[in-house]
Order: sequence, then structure tokens, then C-alpha cells
Amino acid sequence: MPAPLDPECLFRVLRDHGVEYVLVGGLAAVLYGSTALTNDADIVPARDPANLERLGQALRSLDARLRVPESPDGIAFDPHPSLLDSIATLNLTTRCGDLDLTFAPAALDDYDALVAASAEFDLAGCRVKVAALRDLIRSKEAADRPKDRATLPILYALEEEIRRAGRRSP
Repeated sequence: MPAPLDPECLFRVLRDHGVEYVLVGGLAAVLYGSTALTNDADIVPARDPANLERLGQALRSLDARLRVPESPDGIAFDPHPSLLDSIATLNLTTRCGDLDLTFAPAALDDYDALVAASAEFDLAGCRVKVAALRDLIRSKEAADRPKDRATLPILYALEEEIRRAGRRSP
């Protein structure tokens, strides 16, 4: 049976392995104030060889398995850096909950631009780079899935609230 999402566990393992990434998706939106529920974490990892090596080690430590509908416990795989470098997305189940790796998120610029615009949040005792709210909105607009369309009004309202309060919209 897949484990429920435990952000503290997940982000601690990524931190302890020195993985560089930006949090995107539903959990990132929650950090900006979204009330939409999410049951996984979505990250955009840096794609340099050293980071892919650290990511592979972290995935092994997390007991990561490929998440597929036909197998609730996931399918074993070797998170070798060459595999990680050859894919666009990877949906995983781990001992800390579901984790989606997205190396090329919809409508977003490269990793460096994503990091440059990101904001840092304290999440479960870890400093986590979180995609800018405007980048989250652009990504959800481009993905255009039913769940993204349902979340967009919430994100637009949050962006407007931040604008009206005179705060920088991260």
C-alpha cells in the first residue's frame, strides 16, 4: 500500500542528499495559500550530472518505485543518473509518499530561470525553493488538465491578493 505524503520525510531525504530542485505543482500552490488538496509532491530537479547522481541516491534511500495504476505498490527500478537524464517525467511512490519528477514542466523556462524566480519557504524544517506563483499559474494553464483548470481560479485569486497587499508575487 502506498504511503501517504509526508513532506517532512521527503524533503529531509532530498536535503540530506544535497539534491537541487524546485518544488512545483499542488504542494507549491498550497504554500502560497491554495486550499486545493494534493497527495503528492512535484519537483523539477537540476539536470547536471552531479545532481542526478545525488537524486538517484536519494531515490534509493526513499525506496522509490515507479507508480503505475496496475501495481499499487509500484514497480522496482534503478534510478541511475543516465536514466534520469533521459526522461521528461517520472511518477514515483516512495516510503515518504508519492513524488513526481518533472524535468521539463509545461510552459516553464529552463531550470536556471525557474530557480532565479523561485521563493524559499521553510517546509518541515527544510528550506525549499518553490516556483514563483506566476510560474505555477503558467504551468497549470499550459497543462490544461481538469484538475489544473479547477485550481486556476484559486491561484488567480491568490495572485490578486498578493498584488493588492503590495507584496511581491514570488
